[in-house]
Amino acid sequence: MLKIGITGGIGSGKTTVCRMFEVLGIPVYYADDRAKWLMNNLPELQAAIKDTFGAEAYNEQGLNRAHLAKIVFNDKKRLKELEALVHPQVFKDGAAWYEQHQKAPYTLRENALMFETGSYKAMDKTVTVFAPRDLRIQRVMARDNTTKEAIEARIDKQMPEDEKLKLADFVVNNDNQSSLIKQVYNLHEIFLSLNNS
Repeated sequence: MLKIGITGGIGSGKTTVCRMFEVLGIPVYYADDRAKWLMNNLPELQAAIKDTFGAEAYNEQGLNRAHLAKIVFNDKKRLKELEALVHPQVFKDGAAWYEQHQKAPYTLRENALMFETGSYKAMDKTVTVFAPRDLRIQRVMARDNTTKEAIEARIDKQMPEDEKLKLADFVVNNDNQSSLIKQVYNLHEIFLSLNNS
């Protein structure tokens, strides 16, 4: 079974592209969503986060994202500490997920930080979903009801788009000009033939 990694900057449309692959019957592992789920539901991970970031890392609602963000947002060392706790658990969770989907011709793993974390090395091929910066900002403003400045700060913390494009085996152009359905279907055909060869 081929393992395809899919990534892209905030607002690029990764999730939209993944949903299209799901319509074609392809299983998708949403690494970012699973990381959030594990942080809220895995007792040993919760204990490790509390030990490292204090009991206030959780409240009655679960993970106290505001508290954690305050600590790690501007401190790379603390962010690495959080990643060192979460990433191994996501890796383990992902491995169990792959076991369940071995009959699929290929699977997708959606991960915003695939190149940054090095997890792309475990994939057979990678896809970057690309959209121009201005369009990404518009999309996230509409989706998250936040300011342009806040989004730009998040974009500036991510790996530059041109670096992601260089590292990717395939690119999906989500610029509202090119047909997403056509691009996804073409990639689906390529991945099926790669799996068969």
